[in-house]
Amino acid sequence: MFQPGRASLERIAVVGRGTAGSLAAASIARALPDHEYELHHIYDSRIPVIGVGEGSWPSLVSQLHELTDLPHETIQRRLNGTRKYGVSFEDWGRRNQHFIHFFTPPQVSYAYHLSADLLAGILEEATKAQHIDANVLRIRRVDDGAVIDFDGRSSERYDLVFDARGFPKEVVPEQHIDISFIPTNTAVIRRCPAIIEPQHDGPVVEHTYTRAVARPHGWVFVIPLTAHTSYGYIFNRDITSLTDVESDFDSFLSADQVSEFEQRAVLQFPNFVHRQMYDGVIARVGNAAAFMEPLEATAIVSAQMQIGMVLQMRINRSIDLLEKDTPVVNRFLVNNVLTYGLFVGWHYSCGSTYDSEFWRKARDNYWPTHKDVANPRRVDCSALEKFDALLKLLKQPVIDKEDWGQNAPLPLSSYAQISEGLGV
Repeated sequence: MFQPGRASLERIAVVGRGTAGSLAAASIARALPDHEYELHHIYDSRIPVIGVGEGSWPSLVSQLHELTDLPHETIQRRLNGTRKYGVSFEDWGRRNQHFIHFFTPPQVSYAYHLSADLLAGILEEATKAQHIDANVLRIRRVDDGAVIDFDGRSSERYDLVFDARGFPKEVVPEQHIDISFIPTNTAVIRRCPAIIEPQHDGPVVEHTYTRAVARPHGWVFVIPLTAHTSYGYIFNRDITSLTDVESDFDSFLSADQVSEFEQRAVLQFPNFVHRQMYDGVIARVGNAAAFMEPLEATAIVSAQMQIGMVLQMRINRSIDLLEKDTPVVNRFLVNNVLTYGLFVGWHYSCGSTYDSEFWRKARDNYWPTHKDVANPRRVDCSALEKFDALLKLLKQPVIDKEDWGQNAPLPLSSYAQISEGLGV
């Protein structure tokens, strides 16, 4: 296959060893299998990968098989994984009922619940790269590529760099779109005993769902793995104290008949989209590119999209087209991820069964700002227009067949399920 951009990719670097960085390194090794290039995977071993339970989308199932050449069953077992068929919502919206956001087709398409630290390990095994254990001071664009400056060793120049170092130190308007219509910013993570028994003769094949349970101060996720169950209380530290959240978390676990747990972390996070995920040479991926709370498991699928788009363009397009291609690719990535953010924020538009300070502010103060935050003139993309178009489509008495396949970037069926469940 003719790949006109390959000649411009002699040295590539991936910075970061988490899920996004590991996916990027493995994707490069798969896309450029002849190894007529240098791939450096750079990370600081003093920064641990937090082994929380994570949800994913069905696209990860096929991609992990392609990247590792391992059977699906082997991958699932090594991830301590279960098969996720969707998200089960409890006590959200006006209808005060439980509902499920299924993958399409329902009860057939599945993703993984997985352990993040184990995922990084499996991907590393499938990647031929030179590993550099060092502290990166900065990544900077130069005329003919990018330079990485290290602490205690010489700088290195690369043709393409994937920056997967995680959240920015601060969200600033010049560089980031602050998704302030999402009302949460902190997570308390606990590891509890497994509720799913591992199978000795194969992977667990029963249908499981990520539980998203509304609580007075936010919501709790429950991710069932075969080695343990991951629980996380998602809340807003500017509205509720950590003491009050942990007290309610204890009550929730007690009602769930969980008598013991390991406190894993208290994580603060921004909800944001970087305005320049890709500049032609530096590609921000994963939490360096964007983040929104984990309600719909958008983190991994966003990283897959960012990595895949950048690699395809750099490999299959001539370097002479780089200046023209770069703004198009960047706008596409920003547009898609911001639409994910609107979809996630929309879940709060109808409140929950709890008439608490958090839920009143989430519904009445945070969500109503989304049209201003995502105004096309402010974000230079059409995410809001696509989002509004799908909501308008749902209100029609009859949806024409040609509209059934619309995506923004989620399918119309996802919007329909959430709308019906919330009572929009």
